[in-house]
Amino acid sequence: MTTTLPLQDAAWELGPELVANRRYLHQHPELAFQEENTARFVAEKLRDLGIETQTGVAKTGVVGLLHGRGPGKTVLLRADMDALPIDELNDVSYKSQTPGVMHACGHDAHTTMLLGVARLLSERRDDFTGTVKFVFQPAEEVPPGGAQPMIAAGVLENPHVDAAFGVHTAQDLPAGLIGVVPGALAAAPDGFNARIRGLGGHAAAPHMAVDPVVVAAHCIVALQSLVSREVNPLRQAVITIGVLRAGTVRNIIPEDAYLEATVRTFDEGVRQNLAERIPALIKGIAAAMRAEAEVEYEFGYPALINDVAMTDLVRDAVGDLLGPERVIDHGPGMFGEDMAYFLQRVPGSFFLVGTANAERGLIHRAHHPRFDIDDEGALPVGVAAIAAVALRFLNG
Repeated sequence: MTTTLPLQDAAWELGPELVANRRYLHQHPELAFQEENTARFVAEKLRDLGIETQTGVAKTGVVGLLHGRGPGKTVLLRADMDALPIDELNDVSYKSQTPGVMHACGHDAHTTMLLGVARLLSERRDDFTGTVKFVFQPAEEVPPGGAQPMIAAGVLENPHVDAAFGVHTAQDLPAGLIGVVPGALAAAPDGFNARIRGLGGHAAAPHMAVDPVVVAAHCIVALQSLVSREVNPLRQAVITIGVLRAGTVRNIIPEDAYLEATVRTFDEGVRQNLAERIPALIKGIAAAMRAEAEVEYEFGYPALINDVAMTDLVRDAVGDLLGPERVIDHGPGMFGEDMAYFLQRVPGSFFLVGTANAERGLIHRAHHPRFDIDDEGALPVGVAAIAAVALRFLNG
């Protein structure tokens, strides 16, 4: 089937369908690698469009292949599908029907937009050469994530992928705007767990004990000096202690103290240096204070680095379609995103779709129990933008 309706108009005409799909998915969220219903929903939509569809990729992933009028390049378009273990607090008709699970990061919108793109491009398969590979990925929220298993399953081959693009909702951008970031967009979300072993005793006789709480306190303060004094000021890094756990009652010095932390970096050299220095610092302080420390350091996703040329392509394609005033230069963020694995292997760009509407109170950021988006104002814009980028790459 082909259509002569302009791309932007066609996307807006899809608006009611997009909203209905997104709200259905929002009502039925599923956690990482449990996206069985979501995968079925996606596969049915793709097959209805006559798109070659493969299911069960990396357990619950779905891949669709759409061929144009002749041979050419292959572009991968990616959306993630999983939700978060959060109780939704919104009082809306499409509130999550699964207790303790919520689409609080916009993955329902990502999936919906990519299905919309599949519809628009399937209606325009005579307008481009090459192949569009639609990748619906499980498990973005839980490292090691679903991107690596999908890559291992071969989604970058057969046919070989030449470029990859994806989007994320942005609650710091009003609906209708698109944000682009050349270079680093998302940080590497690493972390560590530390156990500091002291010698318990009576709180009134600290000289007879080795207080792990005091040792932990020194470690927490000293860790910040790694950022302020050992990281190049022109680079970024964050060390945040999210958990400090020790003791049971006020008059007992405990035997152990526990720290759990996240470490965020963009630069791989900074990342590797902190991975060495953090355990060394904690162990050194513990030893100096007559305690012992065990540190487990965990690497998360790599930093997401957008290809500059591909980001320029996004800027130009979306600007030509929507108007250059609708494309905003957006700064990087310290969040993690496993789209980074795709962009390590092929050039591409991950860009942002504005979803906020302050007048309607739709301002809560991702991972908040009241997260919600202006789907009516945002989804058609996102669909049109992604489709324009794919067409520009394939026909460029």
